[in-house]
Amino acid sequence: MKYKIAICDDEQDQIEYITFIVASWSTHKGHNCEIRTFASAEAFLFEYEEDKTYDILLLDVEMKNMSGIELAKRIRKNNGRAEIIFITSHFEFVGEGYEVDALHYLIKPISVDKLTQVLNKAAEKLSVEPPSVVISCEGETIKLYESNILYVESFLHYIVIHTKDKEYRIKESLSSFENKLSDDFYRIHRSYVVSLKCITKISRTSVNIGKSELPLSRGKYDDINRAFIEHN
Repeated sequence: MKYKIAICDDEQDQIEYITFIVASWSTHKGHNCEIRTFASAEAFLFEYEEDKTYDILLLDVEMKNMSGIELAKRIRKNNGRAEIIFITSHFEFVGEGYEVDALHYLIKPISVDKLTQVLNKAAEKLSVEPPSVVISCEGETIKLYESNILYVESFLHYIVIHTKDKEYRIKESLSSFENKLSDDFYRIHRSYVVSLKCITKISRTSVNIGKSELPLSRGKYDDINRAFIEHN
């Protein structure tokens, strides 16, 4: 598995120590890990605005200015799937982690065995994460879960991704985007790819996704019915 991991601590010796443990864990487990380190919550947020695809976050609770708890609250507004591990010197902060669904608290000095166990737990939870695709839209990197995508529509050199919450317009070909999706999606027309799990009606000439009626190419009626049955 490949994981993007952030370590955020305002003590350089702690950053180096935690980085060593994480790197040793990734080598031992055979994971391909990209490890990024940050000396403050503000430094992390500056990069996070450009790239929200982190999987595991190790956050020091007691940092200057913005605390690890406050940082986690900001992160949770954008990324519900990242596994957050808090690092602290004081037991009294533990209760605050429930609000941001923290995976675990580690009390300093950090035990190598304990951090390794928690990283294993994080990897186990991430391994059952539902399928997703990462897109770049309006200067942001966004992870879209397939379960939230209704259908994708093509307009010349652009596509519009229709989700349950909003629409995303990006510059990419429909064929290229289709290749990133699982078998739960089906190309019903040269301009449309739909989620088989979101289909509400199939006729000889169209497919309904909720209130949206989309054209079905000639000759695809039998194939889409077969695919719909297999994936529902």
